[in-house]
Amino acid sequence: MDKSEKIILGISIGDFNGIGIEVALKTFLDKRMLDFCTPILFGSTKLITAYKKNMDINVLFNGIKQVDQAIHGKVNILNLWNEEIEINIGKPTKISGQYAFKSLDAATNSLVKGEIDVLVTAPINKDNIQSENFKFPGHTEFLESKLEGESLMILMTDKLKIGLITGHIPVSKISETITPDLIKKKVAILYNTLVQDFAISKPKIAILGLNPHCGDHGVIGNEDDEIIKPTIAEIQNTGQLVYGPYAADSFFGSENYRNFDAILAMYHDQGLAPFKTLSFGEGVNFTAGLDKVRTSPDHGTAYELAGKDLANINSFKEAVFAGIQIFKTRKEYKSLTENTLKRSRQKEKR
Repeated sequence: MDKSEKIILGISIGDFNGIGIEVALKTFLDKRMLDFCTPILFGSTKLITAYKKNMDINVLFNGIKQVDQAIHGKVNILNLWNEEIEINIGKPTKISGQYAFKSLDAATNSLVKGEIDVLVTAPINKDNIQSENFKFPGHTEFLESKLEGESLMILMTDKLKIGLITGHIPVSKISETITPDLIKKKVAILYNTLVQDFAISKPKIAILGLNPHCGDHGVIGNEDDEIIKPTIAEIQNTGQLVYGPYAADSFFGSENYRNFDAILAMYHDQGLAPFKTLSFGEGVNFTAGLDKVRTSPDHGTAYELAGKDLANINSFKEAVFAGIQIFKTRKEYKSLTENTLKRSRQKEKR
């Protein structure tokens, strides 16, 4: 297999009782998608065959035992297991959680080794996947433990990118978690990803406040005045275009978000609630800050839709496109910066 021909796209199947396999297979019903990448689903041909039969999804696939056997122009299924497993479409089970981890772990290992270029993860159930091997609140934290770098969850479309300063933590712990160092770290990750992954040379970033009305000068909390504002001022002194804090309740309704390349929200729902309102079914979850590219659709397992031919594939398809584009942009950025460094060193030698 000539790896230079096409991007090798790994797909973890998620909870097979949800909609993950369905949206993945239906994405590649459009054979034009195979012009952009060579997909490899980490699962088993027996499982995919049973799923195809149940859902009447007519996708031809190529079964393989290792990544380098993948064939360009086809959907490839990497066989991780041969046993028959019980499928209960629409219902989370202990078994579906166990095999979701097997798929994710194998796909992540291939990503680490460079056998695949991009990983797209189908939705997991954060409860039934828990085990001795998976003690994480979600994909992001698991991937951070396996890959190099520090992660930043970004929900994105072509026109909207929202990063999260705190991720999957209880609301009761948000305030104590937000520190100047954490804000600076997340701004740095966001700034770097906008430059290297999205080719934005001078990003303009908005930061949302923590408290209602950014605390109203201490009437509704002091964090905005004592932590967030001084930290933003420090970052601005470095020359970066970072502004805020902005009151979250009016920021999106006033369409102020359109004036920025990206937004940093203080906590999960502060960022994801408006994002999903504005772009649900079209958005992509991108794990920035790591040395490898991972994307996913912006929805969950959607058990209520599973097996009913009702699942929308748009978000999964956008996750595929986003992963491919980010990989290409990052590769080009790395090439350009390495060439610039080589030229500067050559001048120094002269």
